[in-house]
Amino acid sequence: MKPNKQAAKIGATVTGADNMPEIREGQTVALLQELHILTRDGKMNQDSRRKLKQVYHLYQFIEPLLKEVLAEKDSVSLVDHGAGKSYLGFIIYDLFFKALNDSSHIYGIETREELVARSQELAKQFNFPGMSFLPLSVAESTESKLLPDRIDVVTALHACNTATDDAIHFALKKKAKYMVLVPCCQAEVATVLKKNKGKSLAKSALTEIWRHPIHTREFGSQITNVLRCLQLEAHGYQVNVTELVGWEHSMKNELIIATYKNLPRQRPSERLQEVLETLGLEEMGNRFFTEQVAKQ
Repeated sequence: MKPNKQAAKIGATVTGADNMPEIREGQTVALLQELHILTRDGKMNQDSRRKLKQVYHLYQFIEPLLKEVLAEKDSVSLVDHGAGKSYLGFIIYDLFFKALNDSSHIYGIETREELVARSQELAKQFNFPGMSFLPLSVAESTESKLLPDRIDVVTALHACNTATDDAIHFALKKKAKYMVLVPCCQAEVATVLKKNKGKSLAKSALTEIWRHPIHTREFGSQITNVLRCLQLEAHGYQVNVTELVGWEHSMKNELIIATYKNLPRQRPSERLQEVLETLGLEEMGNRFFTEQVAKQ
């Protein structure tokens, strides 16, 4: 799988003649090399192939949302929360944003300053003026003047543990129309379930679901996403949950897509509170908050 000579140049893109079936047409090869998805001689290992497949598959869900925003207004804004090395942001920009002649913008939010600095260098190197990278925490990003008051699309790919909830809280604050979330490594709810297991065991036979440690971890991960979906519905969003890619590619595979529809909030808010109380998770009410918006 050798790219032609043009593919090695900055800005060269894949075409149907390049014989690179894993890479989307129009993708900048040199960018993928700088992201270490492709090697300098245009090859790809199995780990990179899995990573790229996940990002491309996620892009298939994000692209129509971007088009819907642009059908309603003259530009689109996207925030990639917990951006890491910004694989997702760069590929979205390369495939969609770089062809736009407007003020559309991608913001990468990442706390590790060295990753932010590297992403800033790459955006400059490839002349991607509509990309910004900010070394901010979630709390800082929510209040930062470097970000607009409203964001159209918020994404978080493999945001570990509470980082997905942080992205949700950011999106709620910014009144995002769409959220596209792939949670990862969820431990907080399982920790609370474990802590309260002793006093819960006598309360209901349902506690057998998480009595054993391995079940505590698995059930905690499952119920975390259930609570997230209820929270989003309690803020007026329509929520769809599906697989990102086949389980053979990633065990962190749940994809949550939320679309703001201003739906009724009372029922999902009540359901969320019932779930928290039933499972002894009342102390997590501040994280899965609904009351302020649900009563509007």
